[in-house]
Amino acid sequence: MAEKEVTEKKEGKVAVLDAAMFEEDAGAGMTMEQDDLALPFLKVLSALDPLIQEGDIDAKPGDLYNTVTGMVYSGKNGVRVIPAHYERRFLHWAPRGSGTGAPLNIFGPGDQRPETKRDDNDNKDYVVGGDGSYIDETHQHYVVILEDDGSANTALISMKSTQLKKSRKWNSMIASRTMTNAKGESFQPPRFSHVYKLSTSSEKNDKGSWHGWNIELDGVVEDANVYRSAKAFYESIASGDVTVKHEQETTTERGAEPF
Repeated sequence: MAEKEVTEKKEGKVAVLDAAMFEEDAGAGMTMEQDDLALPFLKVLSALDPLIQEGDIDAKPGDLYNTVTGMVYSGKNGVRVIPAHYERRFLHWAPRGSGTGAPLNIFGPGDQRPETKRDDNDNKDYVVGGDGSYIDETHQHYVVILEDDGSANTALISMKSTQLKKSRKWNSMIASRTMTNAKGESFQPPRFSHVYKLSTSSEKNDKGSWHGWNIELDGVVEDANVYRSAKAFYESIASGDVTVKHEQETTTERGAEPF
């Protein structure tokens, strides 16, 4: 195939670049493996989160934050997402203030894990006979965020402690979806067939107050390209191509939520 000629035109001191040059160099420099990429977390900001405390972002407690893009979403208005995959995990953490900040181990529901005992003071499950390490039951919801500009971004929502009941409710909402085919037969659609609106609201108990998730069904996915994107994300996770890098929250980041 003949090599396409690319010209640069001088307009003052700026050389106008033909976009075809990018295509000619497609893939160059992209020698990255999956471990070199970060899957964003979509998290609820607390009043004591360093991002808010230090004024690094224009946000308030209860807003949602994408840890990679830096995008802030109004907690009141919420964000629309397509759930693509779900995992239940048990994260073993070193005592706060020690370790590398990464989990000591990650267990699946059927894995043998250390015996723990619940501490009623902070509702954490500490390893029996350990040095203060603890295990958090964590529900991982992999989602596709539907942005207002029509684009879509992947992210992970991690729910634990007081939010586990929200996670179970969401899973029940997803599992209860049914549809009817052309023959009038009912079937259960895939997890990524529906859109949900996630927002936050203030919650409290006798140990403090915090912002928790609100989850509402928004409707069926209508855009075929968006559906294919969500399905592709699911397939990448299921095949092990998506890597999650958990980081231990600091005491400040935990805020007032009674974990």
